[in-house]
Amino acid sequence: MTFDNKIREYVVKFNANDEETVVQAIDNAHAAEWMIENVPYFECPDKIIEETYYFRWWTYRKHIKRTCDGYVITEFHPDVPWAGLHNTINAASGHHLNEGRWLKNSDEYLRDYIRFWFTPKKGNIYSYSSWIVAAVYDYCTVTRDFSIAIELLAEFDKYYAEVESRNLTPHGLFWSNDDRDAMEMSISGSGLRPTLNSYMYANAVAISKIAEKAGYMDLRRKYEQKAETLKQAIQTYLWDDKTQFFKVLPLESKDFPATLSFDDISRQRNVRELIGYIPWSFDLPSTKHQPAWKYLMDFNHFYAPFGPTTAEKNHSEYLKSGTHECLWNGPSWPFATTQTLNSLIHYLHAEKNESNISKSDFMTLIGNYAKSHYRTTEDGKIINWIDENLHPETGEWVSRNILREWGWREGKGGYERGKDYNHSTFCDLVIRGICGVEVSNEEKLCVNPLVPEGMWDYFYLDNLHYLDKKVTIAYDRTGEKYSRGKGLSVIVE
Repeated sequence: MTFDNKIREYVVKFNANDEETVVQAIDNAHAAEWMIENVPYFECPDKIIEETYYFRWWTYRKHIKRTCDGYVITEFHPDVPWAGLHNTINAASGHHLNEGRWLKNSDEYLRDYIRFWFTPKKGNIYSYSSWIVAAVYDYCTVTRDFSIAIELLAEFDKYYAEVESRNLTPHGLFWSNDDRDAMEMSISGSGLRPTLNSYMYANAVAISKIAEKAGYMDLRRKYEQKAETLKQAIQTYLWDDKTQFFKVLPLESKDFPATLSFDDISRQRNVRELIGYIPWSFDLPSTKHQPAWKYLMDFNHFYAPFGPTTAEKNHSEYLKSGTHECLWNGPSWPFATTQTLNSLIHYLHAEKNESNISKSDFMTLIGNYAKSHYRTTEDGKIINWIDENLHPETGEWVSRNILREWGWREGKGGYERGKDYNHSTFCDLVIRGICGVEVSNEEKLCVNPLVPEGMWDYFYLDNLHYLDKKVTIAYDRTGEKYSRGKGLSVIVE
């Protein structure tokens, strides 16, 4: 079977099970041809991972929206009251860019989208915390065209300064509300969190690199210093030596005096949460912090068959009922799973240290993530599905069940609010994790697959556009499947 036919077969299945409630730039009827033209081809022996890979490109395509301001990428399909212009929300903008950068025609969609966020009175870039500047830099690193980043450098500088004015505390750390981190009703709550602080570190590093490419050496040094200062503050204050984890220092408001000792925090709010792994997404921790990874596969902490959980399972507030449909006190969120697997990719590629967590663990986690992309309908049919959050033990879509019980309230986004929810990535994790494509600032291609030796007999990635080249990566244990010889081969055209 050719890859074109494989994509068409998957799309026929996805379309047949779909209720096309919202149509944007590319409808279901044109999905197959769009995917054949744009997405990297992938196959592997784990057919749930393979199917989910194509399903996530199929759903991503649904969120490409043509507007009078060019293309944007949406998060929800139905209009929701808390969204901005064109139903946009900036919370997952970094995920949108990380996933979309691998499209063959990414420039057609993502350049408009990036400009939209940094056009005054258009995109509300301050609505939620974001690592968007870092994501723009990484997108440019893949395409090897930094022109849009240089074009918007002054806007990035303004953005960083505005977030400083709103959220920076005298402790040298950024304060954030958990809701504005897109993490409503967390156990730790608002405070000095690993989220916004890691994002702003990454944004500062990105601005310094863009400034260097633009020839603004003073601006480069300014943001190098900001990044280094913030890095030291995160490692000093947000790392709890006793529990060996990056955690939240709870703080009700930016100006409220904070304790900088985890010993002074009440047990009710002193907790390991999955956000403690976010710093690794931006290569922020040191070797001292490696022990944190031992908790991820621990059934008493974060591991669950449809997890990882967003809070450790042994805490008294874990999965405690609340009045909001979106809770971050334990349910599995694809948003957070994406961040954690992204961090694990960075860790395994950089450290080559598998004493606390291994490549096999990565494959287990991405396999669990893939198998969560399903829903059993009322008549017992299993269909492909992505929504907001799941029960980590059963795989039931939690917020969807609650919203359905509430009668799909219009004020909450209406009918099937979370269907095809574009709040995470999957394909990017396959490309960089399973297939091992390391995104580097250097003019070279590094391929370091995280599939352990002997686990799979084959995998194949083709039509990948990186560094302005077309790349093929093939692993064939026996050499008989692809006729390219035994083992790993990389072809760059």
